[in-house]
Amino acid sequence: MFFFHSRYAIEELAHSPILYQRAQYRMHTMKNIRNFSIIAHIDHGKSTLADRIIQRCEMVTDREFKDQLLDNMDIERERGITIKSQTICLPYTAADGQTYALNLVDTPGHVDFSYEVSRALSSCEGALLLIDAAQGIEAQTLANLYLAMENDLEIIPVINKIDLPAAEPERVAESVEEDLGLDGETIQKCSAKTGEGVDELLEAIVTLLPPPEGDPEKPLEALIFDANYDPYRGTVISVRIINGRLKTGETIIFMSNNAEYRVEELGQFHLKRKALKELSAGEVGYIIAGVKTVSDTRPGDTITSRENPCPTPLPGFREVQQVVFSSIYPISTDDYEDLARALEKLKLNDAALTYQKDSSAALGFGFRCGFLGLLHLEVVQERLEREFDISLILTVPTVKYTFYLQDGTVQEIDNPSYFPDPGSIERVEEPFIKATIHIPERYMGVVMTLCMDRRGENTNYHYPMPGRIEFTCELPLAEVIYDFYDRLKSVTQGYGSFDYELIDYRTSDLVKLDILVNGEQVDALSQLTHKDRARERGLKACESLKEEIPRQMFKIAIQAAIGGNIVARTNISALRKDVTAKCYGGDISRKRKLLEKQKAGKKRMKTVGNVEIPQRAFLAVLKSDQ
Repeated sequence: MFFFHSRYAIEELAHSPILYQRAQYRMHTMKNIRNFSIIAHIDHGKSTLADRIIQRCEMVTDREFKDQLLDNMDIERERGITIKSQTICLPYTAADGQTYALNLVDTPGHVDFSYEVSRALSSCEGALLLIDAAQGIEAQTLANLYLAMENDLEIIPVINKIDLPAAEPERVAESVEEDLGLDGETIQKCSAKTGEGVDELLEAIVTLLPPPEGDPEKPLEALIFDANYDPYRGTVISVRIINGRLKTGETIIFMSNNAEYRVEELGQFHLKRKALKELSAGEVGYIIAGVKTVSDTRPGDTITSRENPCPTPLPGFREVQQVVFSSIYPISTDDYEDLARALEKLKLNDAALTYQKDSSAALGFGFRCGFLGLLHLEVVQERLEREFDISLILTVPTVKYTFYLQDGTVQEIDNPSYFPDPGSIERVEEPFIKATIHIPERYMGVVMTLCMDRRGENTNYHYPMPGRIEFTCELPLAEVIYDFYDRLKSVTQGYGSFDYELIDYRTSDLVKLDILVNGEQVDALSQLTHKDRARERGLKACESLKEEIPRQMFKIAIQAAIGGNIVARTNISALRKDVTAKCYGGDISRKRKLLEKQKAGKKRMKTVGNVEIPQRAFLAVLKSDQ
């Protein structure tokens, strides 16, 4: 198939009817492709709308239909959230009789997966910005709108859930025009649940969104925007063809490392993979090329042809910055190699995850991992346990601090094990974020109190619409990663929405909190914390351990210490055998002698006895902080 941008190129082909028809056909098909994604705040109905569009395009029968069609992980269905963006190609016959290929990308809404959204948008020309007709514009609505604008996408605002009793579509439409600056005439109103307005939305997609640009006659340029590992076929690579065309059997090159592979299969994503003979400019699809070396495939890399390579790679994606760090250890040391392989395969499907080798005296060998937030951490833990059948322990999550030492050196530390000598530290800086919180007006007091408790600074607020407040506050990231989001949802009865961005590093009074069990330091339980919060955190950890560590024949002291100072303590009382049971009546000195003998034995046992800390105790400390 041939395609030429220039009208003169087609006129030159006029003497060859076959070539002329092919060129016209390619122009026709390029014109009838629409690549778009659905972006929105959490729970505004992205996956439900995707389900309804798939039904309208008759890609699934009523008998085969199930909710969250594109969410293929168990964890997504159980939590009711989208974690991985998913692509599907839908045939749609418009009112004018033309058939269009709609490449739909359903994206996550949670702030922890915003990197997933940014990668999905790179494969699109347009986006549906979904807004709840009852809740209006929320924090992630704005964040995702800015992401779409950065990618220079055409945006169609869609007001969803118009069937709700509390829906106010007209008021929300006004705020979309005034606050977001979007064209009011392009606003679509629908109910993804009932299907009302979905037909009109599909017509808006084909009329308002632009077709892709690209030239099939140029050298091949394909952008990798996602990948996953198939145990039978190797790596399945998701690509957007920017220029050129790719056929089965061709040899391709990954431009980041010059690895060469032969294309075994390519095609488009329907509900299942559909193999084709060719992918051309403007299309979104997959490539299987027997890639067994997982590290060869990197999202953001450019694929080109060996025979006719492109001169320079595509820009790719900006590097993501991890904000939460935790060490992951297998419960059984025999699983270490399995964990290493599992992380390599998971990294292929989750480009925001980073990891490096780590070790602990208490837990053995493991990996120090970086995450985008606590939900991201939880999801990675669950995926490793479910998909790869590995039981894990995680250490207390922390953020990355910058240490300025007196000898002039600067260290970035996210692991308490590498905390420098306190006497050598000149100052410590911790990351601060700008938090944007959207809440109903009545919750202003409790939210402000919550932020002040977490060392909030420079609070500000304004009213984007009557009855709703946009509250901004600068907070230390370390105070947010523990249980801030859960507390916010709790005090606002679920109506508060939260988004944040890193702004800078500021001087902090940081200390290393050590946990001692029977006088022995447990390195896996150490944590970095602000001095004002150290005693509270230490007490929490001690109480959690007291509940989980089984009683011994001697008393066990559990202590939290900063350097040589004990800031919190609790005791596990000893199991006491009744040694005086056989002494009934008689002289009290007989009983006293037996009790003294028992006491001496317990004292001797305490000096030589080791306390086995069960695996669930490490999890208990983590849970208390979350």
